[in-house]
Amino acid sequence: MSQSARLHWNGQAATAAIQQAASRGALLGAEHILQASRQRVPIAEGTLERSGAASVDEQQLVAAVSYDTRYARRVHEDLNARHSSGRSAKYLESVLPQESATVQALIAAQVRRALRS
Repeated sequence: MSQSARLHWNGQAATAAIQQAASRGALLGAEHILQASRQRVPIAEGTLERSGAASVDEQQLVAAVSYDTRYARRVHEDLNARHSSGRSAKYLESVLPQESATVQALIAAQVRRALRS
């Protein structure tokens, strides 16, 4: 007795769903990095901390975290400045290696969710 099966593969829809899920995961990852870096950003008045933003380019699948003040770069790079306890220069750069596994997990979870649908 022979059995047959049919498979209909909609590759474009699957690819689009995966890309959308990866983009969503990348934004969640960027927001996670932003939140972690806000715990380290030096605070004088809170302006620098409030200027932080997370974004994603959905076409390129590139996420970014930025701080938008005239002095953000200087504060980030000045290793000689004195800051309150727990606050430091390299407030964004130092978070990335520590949180990369979490970011990867956030992206992977979104892609898995899309593939189940």
